[in-house]
Amino acid sequence: MNIRVRENAEELGKAASRRAARLIRYHIGKRGEVNIVLATGTSQFATIAHLVSEKHVDWTKVRMFHLDEYIGLPIDHPASFRRYLFERFVKPVKNLMEIYYISGDAPEPEKECERISEIISRYRVDVSLIGIGENGHIAFNDPPANFSTEAPFIVVNLDEKCRLQQVGEGWFENIDEVPTQAISMSVKQIMRSHSIIASVPEKRKASAVKATVGGTVTSSCPASILQLHPRCTLFLDRDSASCLTE
Repeated sequence: MNIRVRENAEELGKAASRRAARLIRYHIGKRGEVNIVLATGTSQFATIAHLVSEKHVDWTKVRMFHLDEYIGLPIDHPASFRRYLFERFVKPVKNLMEIYYISGDAPEPEKECERISEIISRYRVDVSLIGIGENGHIAFNDPPANFSTEAPFIVVNLDEKCRLQQVGEGWFENIDEVPTQAISMSVKQIMRSHSIIASVPEKRKASAVKATVGGTVTSSCPASILQLHPRCTLFLDRDSASCLTE
């Protein structure tokens, strides 16, 4: 795991987006197209904002996959991750080759998992842009995460710390409004990515970052598995890196 520390969240976002753009251009140059996965949430604000402004990226050769989505939440809800990605990424870049959202409000979530799993299984994911939760989750794989399932997308239960984080970030008024389940890309599917870029700003993530980087690989801190990925770069700011030693 490579670790890059920047002064603040804005500088973190610039650095992460530059690396993402370089990788996207590389894979387009090599194969004529690229497959990416995008996360959402406040941790990705700066990274995505800078990524859509990157020059010399041919977005018509980019296929985008969606990392996770709440079950039962319509696309017009302010906390919908489909809405987030459309407004912050899809609409600004225009003309993406293909877009694959997770339909969290599909009537049968298990069938929706099968649908999106079948699609992503056709491709190698080249670049995944993810975050790390306050509880150490990656995507919505809350602890203890399932490290063994081969399914690309799964239905998961959201723990209290995860749901409180969504309230704290302002997506919901109170915990009762936060869904208790989501469709999430599985840990193994995330680890299949050729390259992973994890953007993790803010002091509230500092303990999770410490467990991710310095602890043992364990399902009680799902992000710790990133230690085993050969091409994972963790972008931090001074606050999120504050519990790390040199």
